[in-house]
Amino acid sequence: MKNKKIIIIFLILFIILIIGGYFLINYLKKVNVKDQTIVEEYTPEEEISEDQLRQTIVSLYFPNKETNELEPEARLIDIKEILEKPYEKMVNLLIQGPKDEGKVKIIPENTKLLSSQLDGDCLTLDFSSDFLNYDKTDEKTKKNLINSIVNTLTQLNEVNSLKILIDGNENEEFGEIYTVQELTS
Repeated sequence: MKNKKIIIIFLILFIILIIGGYFLINYLKKVNVKDQTIVEEYTPEEEISEDQLRQTIVSLYFPNKETNELEPEARLIDIKEILEKPYEKMVNLLIQGPKDEGKVKIIPENTKLLSSQLDGDCLTLDFSSDFLNYDKTDEKTKKNLINSIVNTLTQLNEVNSLKILIDGNENEEFGEIYTVQELTS
């Protein structure tokens, strides 16, 4: 009889645990469903074209017309153009000048990029002699000219410094190796 009472007590406890567990699990499921946010799949209004997939944004630096301080100008360009000849493409965009009317062209007229060569993390740019036709009466013009090129090209991970040649030769006006750290201080 004592064994029967113990067995009955265990059976009653076992049934209570099962029923309690069932209700606890259902309660937790309801709480989880309320806490979850419904995620819907985004469907664009139009298909993304092959051309849009191949575009990237680069920053070109030009002086502001009013303050003469360098400011970035974002440009959307085809990634294929920048993959083939990244240094030439970015310098030629600087040579073309800004699209924003509030900024001014910094590289002198008729300047041409003759060549570019990356040696380690130093990029050497060889410009035509027209590059020397900047306004030499204003010290800030030369600094902006250098900063414009350095800040634009050091966006590329492999470029950390810049050397400027004129018609294939070193020039005493631009004889240094320029880096962002030197120019921003």
